[in-house]
Amino acid sequence: MAWTLLCIAGILEIAFAFSMKASQGFTKVMPALITVGSGLTSVFLLSLSMRTLPMGTGYAVWTGIGAAGTAIVGMLVLGDSAAPMRLLCIGLILAGVIGLKLVTPE
Repeated sequence: MAWTLLCIAGILEIAFAFSMKASQGFTKVMPALITVGSGLTSVFLLSLSMRTLPMGTGYAVWTGIGAAGTAIVGMLVLGDSAAPMRLLCIGLILAGVIGLKLVTPE
């Protein structure tokens, strides 16, 4: 269950970053509210997952999902660069997340 909560928290972290961009510096009300709500929920779910997962693993996986996912959303939705080196770096982040999952005892 901790890994499920952690994955949901990571996805909410992506929503947090995307809605923060859409809020245009918190000048647009609805995206600003989504930013606050998704950010708080993401941190709350992270804290629940860290009841059983090691702190370093939980935090690294959460930030990894958020960083890689936000970069991918930026490419797909906002037209951010999809240069090969960027894709390689995102792949390395995801490899680290998967590696931490594989080596963390349940």
